[in-house]
Amino acid sequence: MRCSAVVLAAGKGSRMNSDKLKQYMELNGYPLLYYSLLAFEKSRVDEIVLVTGEGEEGYCRAKIIEKYQFHKVKKIVPGGGERYLSVYQGLLAVNDTDIVLIHDGARPFLDQKIIERTICAAEQFGSGVAAMPVKDTIKIADEDQFVLQTPDRSRLWMMQTPQTFSYSKIRAAYEKIVAKGQSVTDDAMAMELAFGEKVKLVEGSYRNIKVTTQEDWAIAEVFCQRRNSKKK
Repeated sequence: MRCSAVVLAAGKGSRMNSDKLKQYMELNGYPLLYYSLLAFEKSRVDEIVLVTGEGEEGYCRAKIIEKYQFHKVKKIVPGGGERYLSVYQGLLAVNDTDIVLIHDGARPFLDQKIIERTICAAEQFGSGVAAMPVKDTIKIADEDQFVLQTPDRSRLWMMQTPQTFSYSKIRAAYEKIVAKGQSVTDDAMAMELAFGEKVKLVEGSYRNIKVTTQEDWAIAEVFCQRRNSKKK
């Protein structure tokens, strides 16, 4: 099957409190976005569609794609005001594929095993979404921050990316979502709302963090240091 990846890098990163967009900030000498693109460049994915902020296409092409020779990046397209709209623009730009992986460019510790697990699940079940069991007790609260319920922790998972699907199915799901103006926070939710379909969870990694805040950045630096020390 032909596989494509949609990498999302259109966010403003307001919670990072930085003058520079987080996807272009340097982590261990490379832009944060570099790491996700490198993982897909080394994988069996056939093409990459990069979704950036409007007006950032030229910068990404010159400073990242051409500089680091990411040959699988076939298109760079502007995203929308919210994540789901950026995903939709990325899906529209994908060229004739069977399986599509949707990944947040702010998750720099994606590895080949995670990519392969999600692809294999999508080939078998139509979906394969990276996730990990929660480690903390979770509470459901009311509007006044009083606890309403304590769900069974053994049934709770933290969603990650890539979230991988049959291309025709996830594109149809997003077409429904966009037409109805429904906002979704991840791609599995789009499938749930559009078709009431169960999405297959597969093992991600506790290292597969999304870098959102300064605290996340500090953790990412530690992960990079440990990875570098293992290479020596």
